[in-house]
Amino acid sequence: MSDEPQPQPKTPGWASRESLAAGDPQTAGPEGAGSTKKPKRPKRTGWRRLIPTWRMVVGTFVIGVLLLIGGFFLGYSLVHIPAANALATKQANVYLYADGSVIARDGEVNRESVGLPRISKDAQHAVLAAEDRDFYTESAIDPMAMVRAGWNTATGKGKQSGSTITQQYVKNYYLAQEQTITRKVKEFFISIKLDREKSKDEILEGYLNTSFFGRGAYGIQAAAQAYYGVDAKDLTAAQGAYLASLLNAPSQYDVVAHPENRPAAEARWNYVLDGMVKEDWLTPAERAAQKFPMPKESTISTGMSGQRGYIVNIVKDYLVGNDIVDEEELDRGGYRITTTLQKDKQDAFVKAVDDKLMSQLDKKERKVDTYVRAGGASVDPRTGKVVAMYNGIDYVKQYTPNATRRDFQVGSTFKPFVFTSAVENNSKTQDGRFINPNTIYDGTSERPVQGWSGTRYDPENEDHRDYGDITVREATDKSVNAVYAQMAVDVGPGEVKQTAIDLGLPADTPEMPEGPAIALGTATASPLDMAEAYATLANHGSHGTYTLVEKVMKDGKHEVDLPERRERQAVSRQAADTTTSVLRSVVQNGTATAAQAAGRPAAGKTGTAEEDTAAWFAGYTPELATVVAVMGQDPKTAAHKSLYGAMGLPRINGGGAPAEIWGQYTREALEGEPVSDFDLRLQTGADVTAAPTADSSDEPGAGDESGTGAPDDESSGDEDTGTQTPGGSASTPPGDTGGDGTGDPSTGGPATGGPSTEPGPTGGAGGGEDDSSGGGTTEGGDGGETTGAGGGDSGTGTITGLPTRPGRESQ
Repeated sequence: MSDEPQPQPKTPGWASRESLAAGDPQTAGPEGAGSTKKPKRPKRTGWRRLIPTWRMVVGTFVIGVLLLIGGFFLGYSLVHIPAANALATKQANVYLYADGSVIARDGEVNRESVGLPRISKDAQHAVLAAEDRDFYTESAIDPMAMVRAGWNTATGKGKQSGSTITQQYVKNYYLAQEQTITRKVKEFFISIKLDREKSKDEILEGYLNTSFFGRGAYGIQAAAQAYYGVDAKDLTAAQGAYLASLLNAPSQYDVVAHPENRPAAEARWNYVLDGMVKEDWLTPAERAAQKFPMPKESTISTGMSGQRGYIVNIVKDYLVGNDIVDEEELDRGGYRITTTLQKDKQDAFVKAVDDKLMSQLDKKERKVDTYVRAGGASVDPRTGKVVAMYNGIDYVKQYTPNATRRDFQVGSTFKPFVFTSAVENNSKTQDGRFINPNTIYDGTSERPVQGWSGTRYDPENEDHRDYGDITVREATDKSVNAVYAQMAVDVGPGEVKQTAIDLGLPADTPEMPEGPAIALGTATASPLDMAEAYATLANHGSHGTYTLVEKVMKDGKHEVDLPERRERQAVSRQAADTTTSVLRSVVQNGTATAAQAAGRPAAGKTGTAEEDTAAWFAGYTPELATVVAVMGQDPKTAAHKSLYGAMGLPRINGGGAPAEIWGQYTREALEGEPVSDFDLRLQTGADVTAAPTADSSDEPGAGDESGTGAPDDESSGDEDTGTQTPGGSASTPPGDTGGDGTGDPSTGGPATGGPSTEPGPTGGAGGGEDDSSGGGTTEGGDGGETTGAGGGDSGTGTITGLPTRPGRESQ
């Protein structure tokens, strides 16, 4: 055996470290060097680095789940069911006049808790159908409902709550109403705990006893009494469905306080009943038999009697509607609210209505007198502050606030907006004449409106009376429908509507069509809406939204922010002031001579709703804009009623009780204040009579071709008051342009004997009732109607009578 080292057999898979380092091919595997070690994964570059790996996704998910679970158990352990919030310690809200004297306090909590067996099954099912149809089968929290509510709100299907009844009960009974994350988190955990500790029946009972239904009623028992005068156990399916609807919008769905919202309330009511059928709580036959249950007016504490209850509720609506205070928070109390209402003016308004209207009624002898209601509002044009309102004889007896209701036509009080729009837009007649106070129109009753592409429209004048050629000023004095329907088309109904909105009417005012009918006042604005618009005219076209609240304090130490009042020039001063000039003539010579009782310069317009269901007077002095409406409504059915025969008179019109109330109120409200005149800047050419061309109307009158000559057989003066001074003999306010009774229309001067643009302070006796009064239209047979020289615009005689005949849709 040799001593030399013997070669060792090679073992498969083995290689020396040196050979591996040298890359010996004999030791390499079939795939080459390094085949026993996995190659490194190449680093991700570019956009691939932004995509998380599956390890990162899984890790993040696991950590997130663990955090959620930990957070849930932490929150569940930390949040405890608190003691109930004490509505029994609720504070009163105090409402004050502008001088600090108390109007009313509303601190009583109207609530009576009852057990679930004392609530009718129909009422229980109605509430479940409205608020939470799966209440008995779902958990305390419904995440899908919360997501669905958020989606419906975002997609415009209305603001909805994703809260279950359990969550709502927790909010009502244990927590405050603030919309904060902290409160929502507490509500979440308390609801889960409460669902484990109380039965569904107990939670539903608590919810029904704590929910707010409006009219100051907490709980369904109080609501049943407040709306229907019955106990909760006696509520029918229809009544229960209406009360359940109120939970969605307590104040707005009260169809007595807000008749204009009845369609929305009925839609919600139908939704509830349909839900009851879907859940088999009501059969289709029973559903078909249901009729909308009109609630009663109200049963209110006498502490809210007289005007107090109306004022409190209107102020509440103002605060809530302007997002100043939340409705439920306001109802919990602790607020001291100073209004803009002035006690002396408020008392004067009530007294004027009592003296001129209510004291003249005989409800025992005349059934129609039981229909009579009155509403009104008075606004300071310079500040927009509401200084007085009249809403009804007594809040305890008549619940609906007549100053703010929007369901009666305003009649011809809308016509000034048409003329204002004409001046503002430099509008022309169909034959190219600029519209001003002395532009001549054809006042023939039932004359088809020219230039209107829609359905034939041929409005009749009051009593089918024909006026022939007539100036705009006189047509306003006598409220000639044929003239103003044509003017609305000449201006453009859309422009007329926009001007009305600019002046102050809400954009959503019902029945304000973009057609010639808009001129006749089919719109159903409230007296307060109209007072705001007329205040804009009084303020030379400058508009600021009305204000009803001066100051709001919470708990006596925190002042609540009020929205800043902004003023803008809604229409030009010339448009507003020229309208004022025309409306002064209505008071002096037209249908509103009764308003002269104010004893100071005044402008205004009368109006009558269709079928005489309402009569209006809207007027103003430089200091005060006030609107008065007398309305007809059946006290039992709430249906609108005609006022024929009321007060023992054949008809009620705006020149009667409304203008008389306005005159007395304005005189007393401004007593002691200096008398100031209107400072007017008139439209260029307002003193020029624009004669019509030969084809400006279908049947032009056959009088003086200029439209200004008096008939041969009639005096140009007012036959009741003596001679007439051409151009008006009264003093002309600063800024007014008066005609001198001379000149040639063809050269731009006023016609001989033509009207001044600002009539004197006293008017003709007939108030536009006599054909020749003030040089008005004289009917002389076919084609023989001519316009008198005075045009009814001026007169210096003594008033010997008031207008006695109303006009349907005209006066």
